[in-house]
Amino acid sequence: MLPRTEFWLTDSTTPGEGQVYTVSQILVWKQTQFQDVAIIDTPAFGKALILDGNWQSCVSDEFLYHEPLVHPAMLFHGRPRTVAILGGAEGATLREVLRWHSVNGVVMVDLDGEVVEACKENLPEMHRGAFTDLRTEVVIGDARDWLESTDEQFDVLISDLSEPLEHGPALELFTLEYFQKVRRVLNPKGFFALQGGSVAPHDIRLFARVTNTVARVFENVRPYASAVPSFGTNWGFILASSAPLDPLPSSDHVERLLEHDVEGTLRMLNGPAFQGLFQVSSHIQRAVETETEVFTLADPPQR
Repeated sequence: MLPRTEFWLTDSTTPGEGQVYTVSQILVWKQTQFQDVAIIDTPAFGKALILDGNWQSCVSDEFLYHEPLVHPAMLFHGRPRTVAILGGAEGATLREVLRWHSVNGVVMVDLDGEVVEACKENLPEMHRGAFTDLRTEVVIGDARDWLESTDEQFDVLISDLSEPLEHGPALELFTLEYFQKVRRVLNPKGFFALQGGSVAPHDIRLFARVTNTVARVFENVRPYASAVPSFGTNWGFILASSAPLDPLPSSDHVERLLEHDVEGTLRMLNGPAFQGLFQVSSHIQRAVETETEVFTLADPPQR
């Protein structure tokens, strides 16, 4: 553990803005083969994971990100047995998946083993022992290579990757070719969920283009959003499937599933909150409906 200190961390969310956080302690700070990783402690948000200087998640409000990322796809399926997670180093996505009694096995694929190990040691509040669950298999490797080589098919696949920033390791994992690989490993009635970035009005086009790219691969796509205070904005997610996404499961149906099929009580999601996630504002709906560009390996995401 590095010495206690105090300084400010600036996280540039777009070229014209950012968030600033007081840092009270640096727990980890190192350069891996793929990226710079830091785990810090902050007075306002508790411990947080930082990759290449970009805020990823923190102890105080990670549930406002991880519960919406995981549970809508699981709820649409109803009884998911096999789940794959691409990314998810903190183990919080894994934790939420394992709350489902129906789940027999989870494969988590992350590129950077050093980040995973740092999170295991320093962020137990996030993973809560999920890495030692007998249903968990962790694969350290490239998500594209794994998608190409696996013979398994999954009920739910969750893409919990960092934003597709220039020169970042996730740049090519928001493209048409990547989503085609995802579809190949999904069961015919499987569900795919991913985080798509900010849905702030001035910064929504990246989310709209990712959504449009997903819609070129899957017949049924629904955008949704959750407010995450430490991100400084509402955050967008995308749910996709070859199976129908309309109508939404009723609030009562969601409540029954959460009560009987999920371990413990969720901190954010209940029946009404589930319904609310998908009642996106007009500016999100318009941005998605009018977007025409598709991300490909030849023309990947960039700001």
